[in-house]
Amino acid sequence: MTTKKTNEPAQREPVSMTAQAAPATKRRRRALRPEADPTVGLASVNEVHLVGRVSAPATERELPSGDVLTSFRVVVHRVEPTRSGRRVVDAIDCHAWTARVRKQAAGWMVGDVVELEGSLRRRFFRAGGATQSMTEVEVTAGRIVTRAGS
Repeated sequence: MTTKKTNEPAQREPVSMTAQAAPATKRRRRALRPEADPTVGLASVNEVHLVGRVSAPATERELPSGDVLTSFRVVVHRVEPTRSGRRVVDAIDCHAWTARVRKQAAGWMVGDVVELEGSLRRRFFRAGGATQSMTEVEVTAGRIVTRAGS
């Protein structure tokens, strides 16, 4: 009996992950060692810079915690139009927690062009008995670029 040699790699049988038996003992998950953490040494950056039109007036409300939150919406044009040539916009929910930015936002009118700085946040809250979340920009600084109708 002769064996034929080829240059092709040996074929392995696929291993089904669902067919494997669970280990007899429970294994503890080990915390990542700092040298094994892929984010160590990388700079994490969460900075948002927006320039757009105010599309909804600022509304202020007091949360059950006693904190005051000012909310408004800014519309920002995307840089590139769609294939059909249509301009696309993003409506971005913005919130301000600091008194200074809340006061500024209260003076903005629909149509004002504003420049905002802040961070992207995902906030969780309870509404109607269910936990919901919202992704928004937490504004830390803002200014009017041009007033509506100017």
